[in-house]
Amino acid sequence: MDADAKREIYRQVRSQVEALLDGQTDSVATMASCCSVLHEALPYTSWTGFYRVVEPELLRIGPYQGPQGCLEIPFNQGVCGAAAAQETTQVIEDVHDFPGHIACDPRARSEIVVPVHDADGRLTAVLDVDSHQPGAFDDADRHGLERLASLLSRHLGG
Repeated sequence: MDADAKREIYRQVRSQVEALLDGQTDSVATMASCCSVLHEALPYTSWTGFYRVVEPELLRIGPYQGPQGCLEIPFNQGVCGAAAAQETTQVIEDVHDFPGHIACDPRARSEIVVPVHDADGRLTAVLDVDSHQPGAFDDADRHGLERLASLLSRHLGG
């Protein structure tokens, strides 16, 4: 899918999520609504969801769409852990080349993980999107998902 088509999808997703979350302050409802809209809109995704920060240096599965995910991920493991520990977006073309990759779904080939902060700027979760296609994610995905994460921060307490 080309970058222009992706940008249009993310524009529509952001608009839909913004309307859904108007006045919403419940974190679970916010995450569930977001991953549902996003998973349905992106034809190249196999898993879309959140891992919540539940303890220092520990993520636990949150709302998601797709096959069963890992239940817990320490900050020192996997792509999600790296995104949480570094608080930076991780775009991985082939997860099999990522040191310490956790194979929750053995069919996953590429992944993008975006840190999500609450209204006070604290890391509260990571948004994880996987694909069975290698190299599925690019700068258009990074930009679209980072903008979506920024929108969510207003609805995640603080």
